[in-house]
Amino acid sequence: MSTSLPAAAPAIWREYLALTKPKVVSLLLFTAVGAMFVAAGSLPNPWALLGVLVGGYMSTGGAGVFNMILDRDIDAGMRRTKRRPLVTGSISVPQAVVFGGLLSAGSFVVLLLMTNLLTALLAWAGLLFYVLVYTAWLKRATWQNIVIGGAAGAVLPLLGWAAVTNSLPWMAWILFLLIFMWTPVHFWALAFLVSDQYAAVGVPMAPAVIGTQRTLRQMMLYTVLTVLTTLAPFVLREAGWSYLGAVVLLNGLLVVKMVQLYAKTAPSWEVARPDALSVYKFSMLYLALVFVALALDRGLPFLP
Repeated sequence: MSTSLPAAAPAIWREYLALTKPKVVSLLLFTAVGAMFVAAGSLPNPWALLGVLVGGYMSTGGAGVFNMILDRDIDAGMRRTKRRPLVTGSISVPQAVVFGGLLSAGSFVVLLLMTNLLTALLAWAGLLFYVLVYTAWLKRATWQNIVIGGAAGAVLPLLGWAAVTNSLPWMAWILFLLIFMWTPVHFWALAFLVSDQYAAVGVPMAPAVIGTQRTLRQMMLYTVLTVLTTLAPFVLREAGWSYLGAVVLLNGLLVVKMVQLYAKTAPSWEVARPDALSVYKFSMLYLALVFVALALDRGLPFLP
């Protein structure tokens, strides 16, 4: 007589992992770690680095759990999200609340013990802003939801910097501003891909509220602001020529992507899915490479 568990039973860990939004968390953690390298000017303390990786994942993952709890009615009405664990019922709401609470509380303890109090408080500030301000209020209230709500994701470089220096100098705030300006370009490109789904569930994303033309103009504006923000470290002599060369190239590619999207859309103001997807995917690579370029320029130990 077989004693093996049903095939679905071992997969429950994947459902809990999905609640933490691992794809979103991975990019956010990358910016936190990148900020640690920039702040240290070399390899950061391994203990603090581990603390940010573990504690940072727990805090951002906990925020993702509570986001799914509050948005489960929206998720049920969208093709993109209808298979999330709280929609399918593979995980109950009480189970998710306990899981999210443990992650959130645990993140504070981990970051406090492995880094410092400032880092732990910043993690919780980002978590609370994402859950209470963005998810519970802005997301359903205004098409500016992504713009203001972007502050939650922009906290991660502050967290990484504080883990190294236990302070927040203006350079850390430039990294915060970079992600804040980059966020609308990235997420409105995604919104174009699923604008009909957002409209169907009553979420006021920009393309459905202010239209394609105005949204694209807003994206062009934030592209310019993102470019200017990336130049700030060089202008303020916090980065050198290698960084400038890298960001000029990356900014050129980003601008070309946005101009192409606008030009292809302008005749009919209908965004083609491949064009929006191209901007969406490149924006993720762009942000990661900007942080890599800055970290390398600031002097990793294996550089001559």
